[in-house]
Amino acid sequence: MTIGFAPARTASTSSRLARTLEAAEWTAAGIPLLTNPREVVKDLHTRHLPAPGTAVVAVFSPDGRLTASASFAQRADTTDGWERRNAILAHLRRVTSDDLRRRHPVRTAVLLVCRDGEPGWTETDGAWMWGLRDACSLYGLRSGAYITLTRDGWHVIGENRGGRTPKAASWSETPGGAAALRPTGAPEALRRAAAR
Repeated sequence: MTIGFAPARTASTSSRLARTLEAAEWTAAGIPLLTNPREVVKDLHTRHLPAPGTAVVAVFSPDGRLTASASFAQRADTTDGWERRNAILAHLRRVTSDDLRRRHPVRTAVLLVCRDGEPGWTETDGAWMWGLRDACSLYGLRSGAYITLTRDGWHVIGENRGGRTPKAASWSETPGGAAALRPTGAPEALRRAAAR
């Protein structure tokens, strides 16, 4: 007789697979549309200068005003929404208080992920979307748009909206390149910046 752990591994695998969202599921969830996505992307890009491997979480007031944002490095080797959610929550806690005492969420969180590859949905995007939705639920916020920033430009997943600029390499294409925008040459200092 052989004793194995296959059932436990299968349960773990299936629960990990459940921590992702397809683009169609995201659309069906009724995520509020951005009034002016181009301006949102331009503003977040100017504030955080994200390079591939960077995520930016931003919180907007009911009138559409940016109240807080934080950028952080993302782990490229995971497609588990649980880890993505934990990263989003950790950075939300650093830049703004929760809205758990409110009866209904009034502020909205938006996530912009700068990455390599094609602008369309990927499994990693699905993990980020699951993470954003769950983090918002746990923090008393409304889950807002999920935006990818690639070398082709920006794209709002689940909506048919996007643009060519800014894009993933925009910060390095300015006169003087990265050195002019990042005096130390290290993006970590800017990734820790928060807009209030």
